[in-house]
Amino acid sequence: MKLHCEVEVVSRHLPTLGLRNRGKGVRAVVSLCQLRAPAKGEPGPRSACLLVSTMKDKRGTCYELKENIEQFFTRFVDEGKATVRLKEPPVDICLSKANSSSLKSLLSAMRLAHRGCDVNASLSMITPVKTSEFEKFKTKMVITCKKEYPLTKNFPYSLEHLQTSYCGLVRVDMRMLCLKNLVRLDLSHNHIKKLPATIGDLTHLQELDLSDNHLESFSVAFCLSALQKSLRRLDLSKNKIKALPVQFCQLQELTDLKLDDNELIQLPFKIGQLKHLRFLSAARNKLPVLPSEFKNLSLEYLDLFGNTFEPPKTLPVIKLQVPLSLLELSARTILYNRIPYAAHIIPFHLCQDLDTAKICVCRRFCLKSFIQGTTAMNLHSVAHTVVLVDNMGGTEAPITSYFCSLTCYVNSSDIFK
Repeated sequence: MKLHCEVEVVSRHLPTLGLRNRGKGVRAVVSLCQLRAPAKGEPGPRSACLLVSTMKDKRGTCYELKENIEQFFTRFVDEGKATVRLKEPPVDICLSKANSSSLKSLLSAMRLAHRGCDVNASLSMITPVKTSEFEKFKTKMVITCKKEYPLTKNFPYSLEHLQTSYCGLVRVDMRMLCLKNLVRLDLSHNHIKKLPATIGDLTHLQELDLSDNHLESFSVAFCLSALQKSLRRLDLSKNKIKALPVQFCQLQELTDLKLDDNELIQLPFKIGQLKHLRFLSAARNKLPVLPSEFKNLSLEYLDLFGNTFEPPKTLPVIKLQVPLSLLELSARTILYNRIPYAAHIIPFHLCQDLDTAKICVCRRFCLKSFIQGTTAMNLHSVAHTVVLVDNMGGTEAPITSYFCSLTCYVNSSDIFK
């Protein structure tokens, strides 16, 4: 039984000596081996040990297991991480970047060996690990044609960068979703129409390239997944996306976003919540106007060339309610006081209404009672570098503004002069 992973062996004596461990694992092959060959006719279970071999030490270090394990730490075993604390020597064997199912099998066998039970697995003798075993630690794979695509073999579990372009994929290969160490995934130039909900299981993913596919919509489940904390760069250019969900703006770690050459008729109205966004490109879409929260962005680069921006309207759209409805008053109170809400507390359609509430220039919320106007905004107010909006050299675009009351509209009326 062998496990390919990263291993760090930490001595528990180091803190008492005022020393610290390196804090970084090395690539290793962890094997469950026979401690010694059983004598002919010898009764009882086979004695097992744990052999940790590295490129520098192919012979490995052997650790006895019988009645020698003090504790297992398996809280993050589904992420391919676990720690085994031994009594003698007093060390912690920290395993990471392992295949979770293989890791679970190894830990189960180690528990049996600790109890002195017979391990239900084939135990090899203690032998040096071959160099070829370490070649399985492949971290990058680039596939750019159908012939190279693996149909019968699995992707190396240790991959951190995977590119499968020009492979004619119509869906995301579910085998990719088992690669828990992926940091960068490039699925560009394929025919993917829909993303699986489980793509959010790639908890370490920082860069995702889906450009030049056939996506028509974007998954809400994707926006609500663990990728909220990890995803930095997202490329959705050259698809057929008409709108992004409200929940898209929960991907708050995004720094680079490419939306060029889609069919977008609007940007997420809460786009101003993307506080870390520095690069935004949404050229050649069908945007008539920018959302009011757009002015809250702080970008280094902005490209909105080739959109169908409309000139600002002279007259505002008035949807004021006098008096305010009970729904409007309740919604404003919930949002202003930041009272938590969810579909299991109030009806789902009310959650949708609250999610899409407008924000007045006075920073108060309004649901269905508001005044809506548009003004021209110089894009240099939100970005250091701006690509010209049109062939006329313009750097202005229309932006929507909302007012919760006639008073707010009058106080800001100089904007519309």
